[in-house]
Amino acid sequence: MKFIWIFFIICSCSVNLSFGIEIIGDKKLSFKQSAALVEPFKRAGANSEELRSAIKRLSTERAEGLVFLIQHMPERDLKTLSSDYLVENINYAYKARSESDWAKSVPKEIFFNDVLPYASINERRDRWRKDFHARFSPLVKEAKTLEEAAQVLNKEIWKMINVRYHASKRPKPDQSPYESIDAGFASCTGLSVLLIDACRSVGVPSRFVGTPMWANKRGNHSWVEVWDGNFWQFTGACEYSAAGLGNAWFKGSASNAVKADPKHAIYASSWKRTKTNFPLIWNLGIDYVFAKNVTDNYTGNVGNRVFLQLFDKPGGERVAADVEVWMSGSKVASGRTRDSTNDTNDMLGLSLKKGMNYELKASIKKDKHWTKLFIVKGERDEEIQFFLSE
Repeated sequence: MKFIWIFFIICSCSVNLSFGIEIIGDKKLSFKQSAALVEPFKRAGANSEELRSAIKRLSTERAEGLVFLIQHMPERDLKTLSSDYLVENINYAYKARSESDWAKSVPKEIFFNDVLPYASINERRDRWRKDFHARFSPLVKEAKTLEEAAQVLNKEIWKMINVRYHASKRPKPDQSPYESIDAGFASCTGLSVLLIDACRSVGVPSRFVGTPMWANKRGNHSWVEVWDGNFWQFTGACEYSAAGLGNAWFKGSASNAVKADPKHAIYASSWKRTKTNFPLIWNLGIDYVFAKNVTDNYTGNVGNRVFLQLFDKPGGERVAADVEVWMSGSKVASGRTRDSTNDTNDMLGLSLKKGMNYELKASIKKDKHWTKLFIVKGERDEEIQFFLSE
């Protein structure tokens, strides 16, 4: 008889394990959920109690979102994030989702992967969600679409938080939101992290995108993609374009990306684990940021361009000015050059013909007559520098 009872107990335990049912508070997790948590709880060690506490404090619907985050969470977060941090992040993400029709329309899979996450890459884990929701949700109250909301944020938030681009004044590339706000400066990476968090705080799906090196070897770059309800569309952080999403100075460079070359491909971050790691050039040893190779979305044929830069002197600062390009007495192109507040790879790009003689005319403060003759050599993505004083 004793043997029969022992056999019964063993069988019962086996059945429970096979169904994988776990009770956390009043939450009865499904087999899929409980199975997904076994390894994360193990890696969390003592902090698994904080994770369990967070699940216990949430409604069943919201607990599902947290289980997704924990399932794909890097070990650094499993071991350190508090229940309060996670609960606040989840609750304000769902709050934003409930506040507009366009936020409600986001598919659950995209909401989980590109709205719920509290981080994009390896940045410091700031507690930004509640604060950013309070600051930025009033900006998008009148927005009718996801794109409109993202555009409003990219146009307005920089004045509110007083952060701008600078290649050298920013303390480090991979800044967290509050590190950038405290410094007042950020790289393209820090700016992208900030815009992504601002978008997520109001329910707009967004993700971190970049390339380790442009195909023409002119450095790396990072930017943002926003889900517009149908497709992922790109935008430069702190580089609002009135033309809408899908318009940025780097469009031409991105079109030359090489999917098969890890150095020159374009990657989009993913909270959900993938087979690809995001190549973080400031720390290539990090293997917990996952990505998708999205090069194919950028490699349409947009033709070659000539890039113009204006400096105050050789080795000096870039100068922003309205310029015109003339040929044989007729104006053939115009635009505005960039100064040091813009990304160093952000240059005025114009379509000009190989071997032709042109004249550049610039409006510099009160001097309306600065001109310079130049010839286009026809090199791929040719860059021409002009100096106001030599």
